Amino acid sequence: MLQSPTITPVKQIMSWEGGVDLVALTGAATAPNIIVHLARMVHTPQGSAPSGMVLYQPDPEAAPAVIGFVSHDSKVGGYFGPNIFADTPFEKAPVLSSVIEIESDFPRKVTSRVKVAEHLLEVEMFNFQEMTLIHRAPAAMPPFWQQGVEAIPERVTLKVNGEEVPLTLPPVGISGGHPVVWSPHGIYAR
Repeated sequence: MLQSPTITPVKQIMSWEGGVDLVALTGAATAPNIIVHLARMVHTPQGSAPSGMVLYQPDPEAAPAVIGFVSHDSKVGGYFGPNIFADTPFEKAPVLSSVIEIESDFPRKVTSRVKVAEHLLEVEMFNFQEMTLIHRAPAAMPPFWQQGVEAIPERVTLKVNGEEVPLTLPPVGISGGHPVVWSPHGIYAR
């Protein structure tokens, strides 16, 4: 079968609306020990639900306090590891029950809250740059195509159980772009 160079076959896909991304280091961490990667609504072949991924490792020398895919629907959350994040450290991450809320007053402020286990993680982003269209090819991390719209905030805060956590931002986030973004729409495909 002949294929146009502009056509890329895909087998797995997910899309989202209202995405919040934060990748950060705290304290003496030498690698990111905070990931809050959420969307107001995620669409997969298994259904649609507020979903995402969380890593919260307050002590970089200890096991994470929380790690896994979070979703209002376990079928949707269970799709991510073996399909979208296959061949990454997150492939076998558990699916955790959670409550996810995302509020947008773009370009002034975007807030996300995820309640997972006994932890409430709240991300607030303030004063965004203009939105940009992104198209990223697969890499070692992440191993999937990405397309979407992103905006970078001037400032971000993280509170865990009501207490603000000082953050250091790495040069690049898990998506291969800026470590803190608001993404109103996008897709991952493999």
